[in-house]
Amino acid sequence: MWEELKHFFWQTRGVWITTPSVAGLVILLRLGGLLQGWEWDLFDFYMKSRPPEPTDNRIAIVGINEHDLHRRNQSIISDQVLAELLNKLKAQNPRAIGLDIYRDLPVPPGHETLVQVFNTTPNLVGIQKVAGKVGWETVAPPPTLKEKGQVGANDLIFDGDNQVRRGLISLDTEKGETVYSFSLHLALHYLQKEGIRPEMIPGTDQWQLGKTVFSPLTANDGGYVRTDAGGYQLLINYRGGDGTFETVSMSDILENKVPSDWASDRIIIIGKVGESFKDLFFTPYSSGLIGLAEPVAGAEIHANLVSQIISGALEGRPLFKTWSDPIEWLWIVFWAGTGATLTWAFRYQDRSKNVSWKRWGSIFGAGVILMGSTYVAFLEGWWLPVVPGFIAFVGSSMAITAYIARMAADIRKTFGRYLTDQVVANLLENPAGLSLGGERRKITILTSDLRGFTAMSERLSPEEVVKILNFYLGKMADVITHYEGTIDEFMGDGILVLFGAPISQKNDVERAIACGIAMQLAMESVNEQMKQWELPPLEMGIGINTGEVVVGNIGSEKRTKYGVVGSQVNLTYRVESHTIGGQILIPQSTLKEVDSMVVIESEKQVQPKGVKEPISIYEVGGIKGAYKLFLPKKEEIFVKIPQPLLIEYSIVDGKNVADARYCGKLIALSENEGIIDYNHDDPQGFISGMTNIKCNLLSSETSQSISDDIYAKVLDKSNNNQRFYIRFTAKPPQVTKQLEELYQSLI
Repeated sequence: MWEELKHFFWQTRGVWITTPSVAGLVILLRLGGLLQGWEWDLFDFYMKSRPPEPTDNRIAIVGINEHDLHRRNQSIISDQVLAELLNKLKAQNPRAIGLDIYRDLPVPPGHETLVQVFNTTPNLVGIQKVAGKVGWETVAPPPTLKEKGQVGANDLIFDGDNQVRRGLISLDTEKGETVYSFSLHLALHYLQKEGIRPEMIPGTDQWQLGKTVFSPLTANDGGYVRTDAGGYQLLINYRGGDGTFETVSMSDILENKVPSDWASDRIIIIGKVGESFKDLFFTPYSSGLIGLAEPVAGAEIHANLVSQIISGALEGRPLFKTWSDPIEWLWIVFWAGTGATLTWAFRYQDRSKNVSWKRWGSIFGAGVILMGSTYVAFLEGWWLPVVPGFIAFVGSSMAITAYIARMAADIRKTFGRYLTDQVVANLLENPAGLSLGGERRKITILTSDLRGFTAMSERLSPEEVVKILNFYLGKMADVITHYEGTIDEFMGDGILVLFGAPISQKNDVERAIACGIAMQLAMESVNEQMKQWELPPLEMGIGINTGEVVVGNIGSEKRTKYGVVGSQVNLTYRVESHTIGGQILIPQSTLKEVDSMVVIESEKQVQPKGVKEPISIYEVGGIKGAYKLFLPKKEEIFVKIPQPLLIEYSIVDGKNVADARYCGKLIALSENEGIIDYNHDDPQGFISGMTNIKCNLLSSETSQSISDDIYAKVLDKSNNNQRFYIRFTAKPPQVTKQLEELYQSLI
């Protein structure tokens, strides 16, 4: 158990180092306030990206603009005009009227009339500016309304980027007097008719209003860092930008251009909306990707806050909530760990296109989940730390990538003798990975070989041979990598591939067979290129075997090879030697591992060298299940040769050609095969199946050889020992042309 844990921590060491380091750095950056501006910007983006909310018709605005002043030939609204406006609105029975215009001093004419209106309008709320230096920045309330307790603070709170994201519920004067905000006064007037009043929750600074509990903003809530949280503040849950609430001009009210019940049962806010009044401010809806920021009137901001209080009390519309600092830190750690884990998990898989797609797809998907989950949470009223989480995620990914890049030189130096990324990964994740020695393990071995390539290469220049091999091996390596095989060795035109070493998986045998089929299918594209190079097509045989071998580091301290040894390796080569071009053969040991998935075309018994008893081998035609790969079936159509071709042939054993020569006749042809009728006076001229032979065409007149060497494999097809079938494995160009022309003339 301890060794498994030790191995696990060693494997994931990059994650354990990177996650707390990056998370700690991000938390420090956040506490330093360096991320605050970005978090504000994302808050604004989320707010603007929300689905449009329905208009709150309980609130309306009477806007005073420059046109209203010009019509009355005034530079400032007189008390008489205000009194007339208020009387017009009173007559329509609104629930509350908010006068968002300073009236601490008389503005004749009509001051007495305005005072009388103040005295006779209990649902009227005036304003005063509380925050700032007394006499310099503060503005006193209308005295009459102050005496009646009908005054609220209209102070706005500006963030460092000059945006208004917070609103006041109450604040204290320098004398210690608590003043309700203008918005709260209006909301309470409206809710009074609904029988709703604020109730303090004992022992807390929270208070209940209808369906919602109100909590004050603290200095580090959401994206804020050590902000001035004086007074009782709320994050404003805006309904929209400029024009969210119905707005009519003062002239429309005074000139009776609105219905007589327009203000009935509503909250009416009177405020200045013209640009020259300098009562315009920036909100999250002001900025955009294109164009200049569009400010909104102060009356509109107050209307949003009034709507937020009323909607929370009556419908339970969510207020913005935030997590505590420890939970936010865990959130940052989580995303740092996610970025580190994903990058670390795919660190040695860049060669595989599919795995590379998975890597970047996983990272992109995690980013989408981060943005999507926080956006959904925002819709539900939660402001979560998106920017710190995103930076932690990206930072940990970059840190792991940088760590791997930093180690690249050492990795190349240390592991340059190894062939595959999987081997490198195994060594990096195992502290004892560099030690010599091996372990006994059951694996699946695949070996492939090109038929007749040696003979063909003798007729080509070394440069052409290398070009063909590089192209062929490159195609095969792509397929092998896709099926997560470990290329143990390239041996000329042969390939040795391991499935189950260094990393064992449950589907090693399935992947090996699927890989072999995919390699055979890939030969089509190889031969398309061979045709463009005006070269004969290539054919490949594949043998696959499953058994117990010793795998590990073989060699010396100066030069080491990761490889396999054992009789099962030799058996794999023996199985492959029985193949013809385009064929895949497997023994019983492999078939029983995937019996239900593999399509078998034929079965035969062979006696491989070094094996005491005959074994059964099976020709694979396809694999079902998730892979669904099948080799095309092509029937050989034979035609009889009217004048059989004289032929001389000898047995090929490995690289040696036997001295004994036999004469016969090539009596029939197909595209890739032939039928030989041997000299029956010499019984040894009959060659048994799965034997390699070298042939030469003879002159019918002189019985002398008239062709270069032709190589073929005798097929295991019975013909009562009268004739035997061969499969051509290598033909000289002139013989290829001669036989093709003959075959085409006969079909």
